[in-house]
Amino acid sequence: MTQTTPTCLWNDSAAFEELKYSLEHGAVGATCNPVIVLDVLKQEMPLWRDHIVELIRQRPRATEREIAWALVEEISATRAGMLKHIFAAENGKNGRLSIQTDPMLYRDTEALIQQATRFSGLASNMIVKIPATTAGIAAFEEVTYRGISVNATVSFSLPQCVAVAEAVERGLQRRERERLSISSMGPVCTIMVGRLDDWLKVQADKQSITTDPGHLEWAGVAVFKKTYQLFKQRGYRIRLLSAAYRNHMQWSEFIGGDVVVSPPCKWQRRFNASDIKVESRIAKPVDPEIVDDLASKFPDFVRASTEGGIAIEDFDTFGPTVRTLRQFIEACHELEALIRELMLPNPDKI
Repeated sequence: MTQTTPTCLWNDSAAFEELKYSLEHGAVGATCNPVIVLDVLKQEMPLWRDHIVELIRQRPRATEREIAWALVEEISATRAGMLKHIFAAENGKNGRLSIQTDPMLYRDTEALIQQATRFSGLASNMIVKIPATTAGIAAFEEVTYRGISVNATVSFSLPQCVAVAEAVERGLQRRERERLSISSMGPVCTIMVGRLDDWLKVQADKQSITTDPGHLEWAGVAVFKKTYQLFKQRGYRIRLLSAAYRNHMQWSEFIGGDVVVSPPCKWQRRFNASDIKVESRIAKPVDPEIVDDLASKFPDFVRASTEGGIAIEDFDTFGPTVRTLRQFIEACHELEALIRELMLPNPDKI
């Protein structure tokens, strides 16, 4: 796929061995966030324990939260170094490490801008994740204008993607009017396809909706494909990225598009071992019967797949947004708790 189509592979992990495997098998990007750092530390704690203890010693006034985010920054910057040769070769379109802003800042535009600016300075090949919330949309234009490449996250719908693309376009146009370079910028907009599917399954259970269970595996794919066609028609200078994998269609159905697929390493290994034919499917529409069935039974599928179906001021209350933000924030607390065990060991366990 990476050699025969325009579709790019990024690795949804920053764990060393996983990123190494992905790079050896065609990946040209990676991502990091508190969830991933938590996973990295669980996998690599023998490598990090003494360093964390030393970091705690060096910063006697730092809270566990501050130490946790220092680690997010350090691991992100370290793993970004593994991608710099790709970044240089592709002039910034790929070879980036995607670092996520604090999910607890999802309502604060200025705080998102400030953190994005800080994160972009950690390495030349950083791309900064900002949530596609109401406050996040307001941040995309300014951050892009400052020359920072962005990755929209906590994004599940065509309306969110259009709002992101329009904001990024405004930022790019402002730079162009001032004759500032955009040649090495590489913005992307994520659709967390599997999380939209998850939400519709929750709705089916809550509302006792009966449908072909296989249809629920196609909701995110249908939204992604429709959004991709709209982006191409309008010429937005931002690529779509597929994330949150639940089935192979969330990779195989996007092959051939000028898009990024970003599976976790375990999914990449599974795909590499599969007998699924690598062929362009991005232009092939989802079966209309599946789309019609989903649209007739799930109002939130209609909202997610229709331009204007969700107003910008309602992004924060869309079901998948609420569920994902809560999970991301809980992961931050879990990461802080891990740091707490080293900063303030439980005497009952010593």
